[in-house]
Amino acid sequence: MAITYNKRTHRCGELRAANVGEDVILAGWVNSSRDHGGLTFVDLRDHTGLTQVRFNPDQNAEAHEVARGLHNEDVITVTGKVVSRGEWVNPRLDTGEIEVEVSGIDVLSRCDPLPFQVNDEFDAGEDQRLKYRFLDLRRNETQDIFRMRHTIAHAIREYFNSQNFIEIETPFLTKSTPEGARDYLVPSRVRPGAFYALPQSPQIFKQLFMIAGFDRYAQIVRCFRDEDLRADRQPEFTQLDMEMAFVQRDDVMEMVEGCVKRIFKDALGIDVPTPFPRMGEHEAMERFGIDRPDTRYGLELQDVTEIMREVDFKVFREPIEAGGVVKCIVAKGGDALTRKVTDGLADELRGIGAGGLPLTKVADGGEFATGVAKFLQPVCKKVCEQLGAEVGDTIFFMPGTFADVCKYLNHIRVRLATVLDLIPKDRWDLLWVVDFPLVVWDEEEQRYFSTHHPFTAPFDEHLGMLDTDPGKVKAKAYDLVLNGTEMAGGSIRIHQQEVQQKVFSMLGISPEEAKEKFEFLLDALRFGAPPHGGIAFGLDRWVMLLSGSESLRDVIAYPKTQRAVCPLTQAPGTVSKAQLDELYLALKPAGTK
Repeated sequence: MAITYNKRTHRCGELRAANVGEDVILAGWVNSSRDHGGLTFVDLRDHTGLTQVRFNPDQNAEAHEVARGLHNEDVITVTGKVVSRGEWVNPRLDTGEIEVEVSGIDVLSRCDPLPFQVNDEFDAGEDQRLKYRFLDLRRNETQDIFRMRHTIAHAIREYFNSQNFIEIETPFLTKSTPEGARDYLVPSRVRPGAFYALPQSPQIFKQLFMIAGFDRYAQIVRCFRDEDLRADRQPEFTQLDMEMAFVQRDDVMEMVEGCVKRIFKDALGIDVPTPFPRMGEHEAMERFGIDRPDTRYGLELQDVTEIMREVDFKVFREPIEAGGVVKCIVAKGGDALTRKVTDGLADELRGIGAGGLPLTKVADGGEFATGVAKFLQPVCKKVCEQLGAEVGDTIFFMPGTFADVCKYLNHIRVRLATVLDLIPKDRWDLLWVVDFPLVVWDEEEQRYFSTHHPFTAPFDEHLGMLDTDPGKVKAKAYDLVLNGTEMAGGSIRIHQQEVQQKVFSMLGISPEEAKEKFEFLLDALRFGAPPHGGIAFGLDRWVMLLSGSESLRDVIAYPKTQRAVCPLTQAPGTVSKAQLDELYLALKPAGTK
């Protein structure tokens, strides 16, 4: 008679010494099997853990014979009695004090030869793991990631519910808008030639919720961007979107800190201190060369432009005369860096556009040695005093425009921290970066672009500069950074129609284009819009960092590759001519325009 597997009494990780003597029913996957002198042992696994089950031919010869033919990942259910393992306790298992002496077995499903072994010790290639993702998801290590993901999402929902936020679904089929990444487009069958766009975020809709009077909104939502992929990018991703009415940025930031505190407590059991430190965007660029700095270690950028004016060194002099800067990083104990390492760093910089990496070392006697030492000896003492450089340190210089210097020295800073093993383990540095410029000028396109998005409000005291000096206008924006990774970004929004129109105009969005793309928002701003603001979290990114994963693909159940292909389903795929005809579409040969 078949065993009623749906009546299992325990999961495979639940039995303990207190259960000895009980009759039980277990079901799961064969993790491994061993034949020991007539007895056959099987480790039976489900999502809770392992239980060793023992087949004795004297107890049930037929069940024992079945057990001898089992393969890893066969699905079985067994009945039996819990017995003590006596002196053969396995301290590595929570169930290691007991085993189940089997009286009956039912094989529910056989497993074909596996493309890779389903255990945490076996490291299959990513291509194989994603092609057979359902097998990869069986691994304890992978399941732990998704249980953490569930914990984080649950913590977010519970937190915002406790703060009187409501969750409302926003549309997936919406309108294509300018700015930002490329949209995924969906053709309309009932309106030939018209297209929906999958949302890059629910930004405008959540603003409309505030205008509608909901006051507090939070939603965990799927978003879509058709952009080139990296380890921390996917074409479809999940984020937490939150919006509040009648707030300034301090109110939003304080609310977010409470949520992050809850996430760390529930996911890792860690109490993070609040409030989080704050740093202006300009200070972040000056000190770290990037607006999302990793503050777990030093290696801060230092400006030596004024000292280098005294040096007759063309590599430094020409950028300074052109209005540029010379900044540097002091690597304590950097004399341990080999020539191979420093040459490799210089090659990396050349690969991203730099001319090279001027450097020197502080030798015995406090003099410079190697690299560009001969050019800098006249200012050696001044440089060492300003930088606090000592014997055994290496100084890495970078001349050029402020933007280029920041870019290249940030790269060097991150690489040095790794090479010199300066990054503390198990440390979580949370930081708010604030006071961003509202817009940035693009020389190539000869126009301004939003630093965040075109709905971000300027400082009240800077409104007058929208017409006269837009580049100096600061935004009511804020980014949350964790260990050098941007985790969330938000702002107070523009709630006055005339200000929104002015910002659109400054960004080169004509009144006609603004009406076509944003008429519903501009209309809404005419009918009593409260001041409001919010933020968006990248949920996938939070899971990636807190779980210690190296790629977003590890924390998304069915991810895409860097070619935006799903290895499991092989999406995207072709469609029939009949389907194209229904949509009034015709395909051009690949590579034509």
